[in-house]
Amino acid sequence: MKVLSTTLGKATGILTLLVAVIAAVLKYLDDPEPVKYISMAEDMKTLEENFRQQNKSCFILGASGETGKALLQELLERNIFSKITLIGRRQLTFEGKAYENLAQELVDFEKLDDYAAAFQGHDVGYCCLGTTKAKSGADGFVRVDHDYIMKSAELAKAGGCAQFHLQSSRGADKNSNFLYLKVKGQVEAEIEALGFDRYAIYRPGVLLVDRQESRPSEWVARKFFGAFSAVCSTSMSIPVPEVAKAMASNALLRPEQKTEILENKAIAALGKPAGK
Repeated sequence: MKVLSTTLGKATGILTLLVAVIAAVLKYLDDPEPVKYISMAEDMKTLEENFRQQNKSCFILGASGETGKALLQELLERNIFSKITLIGRRQLTFEGKAYENLAQELVDFEKLDDYAAAFQGHDVGYCCLGTTKAKSGADGFVRVDHDYIMKSAELAKAGGCAQFHLQSSRGADKNSNFLYLKVKGQVEAEIEALGFDRYAIYRPGVLLVDRQESRPSEWVARKFFGAFSAVCSTSMSIPVPEVAKAMASNALLRPEQKTEILENKAIAALGKPAGK
């Protein structure tokens, strides 16, 4: 009995230490407080109405992905754009009256110059396009997350798009030794150089969603961060609907700077569901 008690005591001590270490690491990695302009979200209904009267249009890249789908749903529910165009390589099928006026432009991302017209006449551009090295290989990842996105942004700018909203990733850094973060950082910087009137970069942490094609490692990460965020605030994860809500809401705001970077905590603050 004494041996069992000693063993349990050691196990409890190790577990306590592990939890403390994890909490300390997450605290160290925590994002800075969100910028003050996010408080404008308190009057979002007025902002929506004013924006709606301007009859602006937008396009979405990557509408078949988890964030893109959530963003489309958010924009349709709030009805802030007079026209929404999905730009992608295949026709998407939707059911319901809400999708009746939705436009779709099919393009070949390998020959985007031939589809410049698809990017013309939009006021706001949303990019949720992306893949992974595991799914597409290193070359495929760079082609999608850099080449496709950059060419799309260039065509959008040439087509008169004023606002560009890019879904990037936490930790994006053009000088990173990790391919994923390096490419994300390079794209952020290169799009900024295009000179959009307004450019918003979103750097969410682990996206909390039950993705059908999710790999075991992704599933474990989502379950871990989902459970951890349920008991304490963390900048390491966020539900996909909150990212979509933040991207939609942010288009209504008028920050002082032309380029803004929203880290995970700022995205969560702007994308917080009503009543929370």
